[in-house]
Amino acid sequence: MILGKGAYLRQMTTATSQMKSVEVGKEMTGSSPPSVFIGSWNYPDVFAGPMIAPIHGDTAIMDRPEEWISSKLTQEEIIGYRMNLVRGKHMTNACDVSSRFVEKLQEIVLADSSIESEAAFESAPSGFTFSEEHTPFGPSGSLENFEIEAGRWDPSLEKVFYDTDMAARNAVLDLHSSGLAFSTIQKAFSAGTMGRGPKRRLVPTRWSITACDTMIGDQLLCEVKKYPVIDTMRLYEFASLHNRYAVLLMPTSWQYEWTEAFIHVLGNEEYVFSDHEGHKGKEGYSPLGGCYYSCKMAVLEALAREHHQAGAIILREALPGYVPMGVFNVRENVRSAMQESFTEFEDLKSVLGHVSDTFTLPVQRFITETTLLRESLKQRQCTLSDFSGFSGKHGGKPDA
Repeated sequence: MILGKGAYLRQMTTATSQMKSVEVGKEMTGSSPPSVFIGSWNYPDVFAGPMIAPIHGDTAIMDRPEEWISSKLTQEEIIGYRMNLVRGKHMTNACDVSSRFVEKLQEIVLADSSIESEAAFESAPSGFTFSEEHTPFGPSGSLENFEIEAGRWDPSLEKVFYDTDMAARNAVLDLHSSGLAFSTIQKAFSAGTMGRGPKRRLVPTRWSITACDTMIGDQLLCEVKKYPVIDTMRLYEFASLHNRYAVLLMPTSWQYEWTEAFIHVLGNEEYVFSDHEGHKGKEGYSPLGGCYYSCKMAVLEALAREHHQAGAIILREALPGYVPMGVFNVRENVRSAMQESFTEFEDLKSVLGHVSDTFTLPVQRFITETTLLRESLKQRQCTLSDFSGFSGKHGGKPDA
């Protein structure tokens, strides 16, 4: 808590040094899922390039987060996929989207299937990268040469690519409304394939993920605020990848709080981080990073689908065995939670009593560290003493 979430996560990602990534030489051929990665260091001059697996054929599952949770892949299986993706790097200016190199990257993200690729590196790629913001990947290397085979473009992406009068935000929203996968939209946005002609830019992958979550979430919030408020207290629950989630929807107008606890991931630590917003939304960027916006978007998707409005309080526990793999982990787990049947409760105290039986951390700790949850309890004339007998009793790991 003293160091803050960012410092804690940097410590956590450093602890993944035992991971092994694929070994490749200075030259390789294989398939891009399709996938690219745009770095953020030294922006607007950034390292950009393809992500290629040394495998020929359909490698789409390696970069399709929307399918990982629903397919019940284990954390080890997901990391195995990601460690087989080799990142090619070439320094380019984010504004230079007309170069042949960037055009190749755009052809990759616009493709509707895996793209056969060839790459030559200055030296054999090495290392691997883990992050709480973006999905991990295997070794990286500076490119000497890079070629791809021609592929068929996704018709929806092709349409927005050639519409140079459409704002990037409108393109993202239209593609999301059409049902295109979030990861597909985000990669196309990152590679500068959207927006009014002269304003098109490469957007670093990490930034593009939160930008798309935010744009979609803001639009959904405008819709949700027009709908009637739910009439009962609801609880949605889900667990996977060493995470446990409780999504509480309250019969109030829109308000939102995201609270995450990291319990004994590195040792004996029990850290809780929380942030919230009222009905008017949030001012400034959340100190909790991209997961705040990924969770918000996932909850608003479900409310908009149901044509309802509610206040949302989400509790998350990351437990021993957890490894940071990007904000998809939050988005897709919360999406999965919102697909589950909910349980109705008479009041907030009853909800927290139920949560205390499944969560590891005592519920009093969540109440103490939150703002919206604590204020909601006060409005219902509950105090911390009401929960003195509530403690986490589960004690085990969620499904891996």
